[in-house]
Amino acid sequence: MEAPICLVQNWEEQLTVNLEAVRILEQIAQPLVVVAIVGLYRTGKSYLMNRLAGRNHGFSLGSTVQSQTKGIWMWCVPHPTKPTHTLVLLDTEGLGDIQKGDPKNDSWIFALAVLLSSTFVYNSMSTINHQALEQLHYVTELTKLIQAKSSPREDKVEDSSEFVSFFPDFIWAVRDFVLELKLDGRPITEDEYLENALKLIPGNNPKVQKSNMTRECIRYFFPVRKCFVFDRPTSNKSLLFQIENIPENQLEWSFQVESKKFCSYIFANGKTKTLRGGVIVTGNRLGTLVQNYVDAINSGTVPCLENAVMTLAHHENSTALQKAADHYSEQMAQRVRLPTDTLQELLDVHAACEKEAIAVFMEHSFKDESQQFQKRLVATIEERKEEFMRQNEAASIHHCQAELEKLSESLRKSISCGAFSVPGGHSLYLEDRKKVELGYEQVPRKGVKAKEVLMSFLQSQATMEDTILQTDKALTDGERAIAVERTKREVAEKERELLRQRQKEQEQVMEAQERSFRENIAKLQEKMEREREILLREQEKMLEHKLKIQEELLMEGFRKKSDMLKNEISQLREEMERTRKKSSLFSNIFDTVGNAFIMILPGAGKLCGAGLKLLSSLTR
Repeated sequence: MEAPICLVQNWEEQLTVNLEAVRILEQIAQPLVVVAIVGLYRTGKSYLMNRLAGRNHGFSLGSTVQSQTKGIWMWCVPHPTKPTHTLVLLDTEGLGDIQKGDPKNDSWIFALAVLLSSTFVYNSMSTINHQALEQLHYVTELTKLIQAKSSPREDKVEDSSEFVSFFPDFIWAVRDFVLELKLDGRPITEDEYLENALKLIPGNNPKVQKSNMTRECIRYFFPVRKCFVFDRPTSNKSLLFQIENIPENQLEWSFQVESKKFCSYIFANGKTKTLRGGVIVTGNRLGTLVQNYVDAINSGTVPCLENAVMTLAHHENSTALQKAADHYSEQMAQRVRLPTDTLQELLDVHAACEKEAIAVFMEHSFKDESQQFQKRLVATIEERKEEFMRQNEAASIHHCQAELEKLSESLRKSISCGAFSVPGGHSLYLEDRKKVELGYEQVPRKGVKAKEVLMSFLQSQATMEDTILQTDKALTDGERAIAVERTKREVAEKERELLRQRQKEQEQVMEAQERSFRENIAKLQEKMEREREILLREQEKMLEHKLKIQEELLMEGFRKKSDMLKNEISQLREEMERTRKKSSLFSNIFDTVGNAFIMILPGAGKLCGAGLKLLSSLTR
């Protein structure tokens, strides 16, 4: 993108998604690092975002007391240090604009910035003091504006305890900072300055409790926090009004240094936007999320992360199903030359293509509850395999019939001219027909219907052979009877051969279905195990964060608040224990999807016994 574009329009305090911006996102298949900045209007947010984009111009700066940015603007640029990622910058309209009628509008902009970003920058002026924290009251409203689960717990605090698992990293950018970074006479870092400002104030009066609420929420919701303090970029007011046109070397040296530090930190540490369960957000997924969140806001409900993820999962899983099925069809069409010499040849190619298709599905799908999309993939691939088998049979029939047509041309001519209507004609007929059969045996790649087509040919000749046999005056009645019996035996043997072939092919089909069943279950087991590990890591991080907060509160003298976390910590530990036990959850797959996979396949009744036996062996 050469320039930013509005992602969420805020027209007359009504939020709408700009579909042109969504179309741009849909073209980005790379994972995203999403940086959003919020803060009071006219505090230089847009300038910082332009620096992250590596430009002086881009997001509109303005030089008056009037707010320039409306809604949320987006700029997608190549990530400067991660070639496989795209950096998405979100510049939000200034909070606290006096021209706004509904203060709730600011809260929604703030909440959207939190929901969409992986790094959240709060931009303020001068110092982190009581007033600055009061201006950040929006963070205390997040429990009312965001819902973690579709069926939240009655206690909003318990529901908001989930926020830490999907909230972005937090950066506080303090602009025009004029104080010394010292505490009790000793130098401190910017991060120490922030953490000291976030310590709770003792006291029980309403003002203190309100002041502490912002501090608690920041500490509670954002485990990763960072602070940058910037000097004024220039003391020359006229230069300040046109700062986007001023060469960097004309700005204050300390401002240049801090700006580079700020950008370098975000480039190096800005994490990939990821949803719960390790779902990496691409451009297409971000577009779906923003639409889902804004729709929820406009409908009067609260954006729910779980609902948004499930909506996203349904869309992505449908796409993953189509990609996997198309991959199967394309690869089968490329690798199979019809007719195949044997059914097993086709089934071997099918097995390889199906394995790849399942891998494609697993790569692009997530949260496939009850494996409904995987079961549809099983059914779709089975249908397409059967269609290839039908095409293979049709190609074999066509090829074999054409070859027999050519090979039997001489035989037909001899019959037409009465060459066998002579004494000894039956023997001559059998000799010529044998030549046809021998020639047919030499034809390569006749395919799966070779015996069947030959059988049909011989049956078509049965009446003619009987006529020739009965009119052959060189034969006695006894010899005719022997010839009839010999023909019957030959026909019976060919029928047995054909039956054996069909039985063998049925066994091969059943084995292929069992392989398919095994492959699906194996891939499902691998994916569920990966998801279990990701969930456990998320829970471990949440536990570590809660324990840290509990310890800090205790050290700061807030024992009651520290004790209040015990219940959350206890519940989280129970959840972690359940997650650990899920390592043996594969035995439950039999109940949830095993039978479903079996029953989808043709011949399910016959396969069911094999499937049960297979599942039993896999779950031991």
